[in-house]
Amino acid sequence: MKKKLLALLCAMAFTGTSTILHAEDSIDAGKEKAAACMSCHGEHGNSLVATFPKLAGQHSSYLIKQLEAFKNGTRKSPMMSALAMGLSDKDIKNIAAYFSSAPTIKTETNVTLAKVGQAKASMCLGCHGSTAEGNGQFPRLAGQRADYLVNQLTNFKAGARKNGQMQAIANMLSEEDMQALAAYFSGL
Repeated sequence: MKKKLLALLCAMAFTGTSTILHAEDSIDAGKEKAAACMSCHGEHGNSLVATFPKLAGQHSSYLIKQLEAFKNGTRKSPMMSALAMGLSDKDIKNIAAYFSSAPTIKTETNVTLAKVGQAKASMCLGCHGSTAEGNGQFPRLAGQRADYLVNQLTNFKAGARKNGQMQAIANMLSEEDMQALAAYFSGL
């Protein structure tokens, strides 16, 4: 029970409170359903593991979109697809409401590398928001784990993760660029 609560708290910390919730979405119901998410995504969605993103503070509409993509197979992950298959549309909305309401825990970053990344970040801010807070369609990058961001950029560049715009941007980035951008965004 304590592990589930801790995972829930981490998840909540990752998604923030910037999302407008619909009257039918229930944070409490989402918290209960999200207990299974916390073993990987951390308490309240604040993952401490490089391979798992922070969910706390992420926009609910983005989380819904991703869970639906895992469920219908357009985004590939054997673990996430299996978990998402068992969720109803209401469960997905409630989980998204919960994580979007959770406060994000600040991530440590390499300050020197972050300064280099700041100079390159403008190419990302048009879609991900002026402070990398995301906008619903595009995810929040601010406060995300740097190692997770590098991993996702690498996946886009390699074609393991599909999105034409992100693949084009990732193809322009060197490994050093990815590291610097990730350091910058993780420190916001």
